[in-house]
Amino acid sequence: MSEQTSTIVSKVWGMCGPLRDDGVSYGDYLEQITYLIFLKMAEEYSKPPYKRDTGIPVDCTWSDMSSLKGAELEEKYKSILEKLGEQGGILGKIFKGATNKISNAAILYRVVQMIDKEKWVAMSSDVKGEIYEGLLQKNAEDIKSGAGQYFTPRPLIRAMVKCVRPEPMKTIADPCCGSGGFFLAAQAFLADPENYSLDREQKEFLKNETFYGNEIVPATYKTALMNLYLHNIGDIYGKVPIVQGDALLTDPSYRVDYVLTNPPFGKKSSITFTNEEGKQEDEELVYNRQDFWTTGSDKQLNFVQHINTILKATGKAAVVVPDNVLFEGGAGEIVRKKLLETTDLHTILRLPTGIFYKQGVKANVIFFDKRPASAEMQTKKIWVYDFRTNVHFTLKQHPMTDADLDDFVKCYNPENRYERTETWSDENPDGRFRCYDVQEILERDKTSLDIFWIKDKSLADLDNLPEPDVLASDIIENLQSALESFQELQSQIGK
Repeated sequence: MSEQTSTIVSKVWGMCGPLRDDGVSYGDYLEQITYLIFLKMAEEYSKPPYKRDTGIPVDCTWSDMSSLKGAELEEKYKSILEKLGEQGGILGKIFKGATNKISNAAILYRVVQMIDKEKWVAMSSDVKGEIYEGLLQKNAEDIKSGAGQYFTPRPLIRAMVKCVRPEPMKTIADPCCGSGGFFLAAQAFLADPENYSLDREQKEFLKNETFYGNEIVPATYKTALMNLYLHNIGDIYGKVPIVQGDALLTDPSYRVDYVLTNPPFGKKSSITFTNEEGKQEDEELVYNRQDFWTTGSDKQLNFVQHINTILKATGKAAVVVPDNVLFEGGAGEIVRKKLLETTDLHTILRLPTGIFYKQGVKANVIFFDKRPASAEMQTKKIWVYDFRTNVHFTLKQHPMTDADLDDFVKCYNPENRYERTETWSDENPDGRFRCYDVQEILERDKTSLDIFWIKDKSLADLDNLPEPDVLASDIIENLQSALESFQELQSQIGK
């Protein structure tokens, strides 16, 4: 992060202390910052040299409120939010249902003045994006707000994009896009001169035609729209690249070249309703879709099937999935067998613990290429990279970095994945990259893809245990993972 960026991030974030004391959460603050920065940018665009018609109604501009104080400022800000929520396009979607959560007029004035001092449009989209991503990271770190569940570690996203190597003039979807992290990493990869030299048509396509997304949570949806807009994806008047709603409900009818995604953790889909006694009840939501191989309420398996549907016949996917998708019987086995039969499920990255904000999560990335219909088994070999055994990260003291994933990307060999070399051998049993023939997988119990071979050193060498905080984190991860499994079992027994 550049010095200019980190200064602005710390300035913007410095306001959070007083707001927290006033009962405003990080998520609410981020939402208010989203509204205010958008208004300031629209004002800048309306003046020379841009002179754009920003679509902001009269009496709702930044200058209509930026010089006000106290109750006048509060009143004006409230009426601006209401009016903008009634507009069309990105504008109306960002401001839909917007209300002022900063009830302290003095703090609202300070936030407005702080934003007023910066020239947002003149900043490069990299700087603006870094500022916003910095705020998203801070919000994700606030475990209590629950925002972490929508935040995938950026080094993991970048590694997945490097492996998939998206090409210009091709489409990319993320059916649960959170704050838009995969889109931004893909955009950065495509716009990097070291990868491609884009002409005008390709740049236009990247901005307006490349991305398709869904986000179910309204506040996160607004955050994603703002994040994309700050990174120059989509247009204030044009087609909105993200739809708010449950991606699993229907086949969206579009087909894309790539899917890059991390579906939300938690296995079951449910809807909440009020019963006859007036109490809230949860009911499992089963998606009966003709295009699915099997129906059920397991959200993770449904997302894998949905991704298969929205890929073109030659499309490629990289998807974060929890361990249960790799070993669960029943519907899980049906989905795995179908993936092996109809796609080339060529690579599995076993992820370390301690990298997600939701603890107790054991996850993997599966990489598969769709294939045109054929009677022949499409997967021939599966390459597994074990980045979990004897690997320890923590979010604060020892977070995962891009460099930590360099060896995986090198082994993956994105330039030509058909020319790979195992690092595992009888002579090197701790080699992390190993190849399996699909027949070996089909002979495993329940066609399990939960494969590991490296010895856990902490079990074998008690003199060289990890640091106490790492050990404690591992124990917590395992206990929480076990607890979720028991809760799942209990809910099944209770039916």
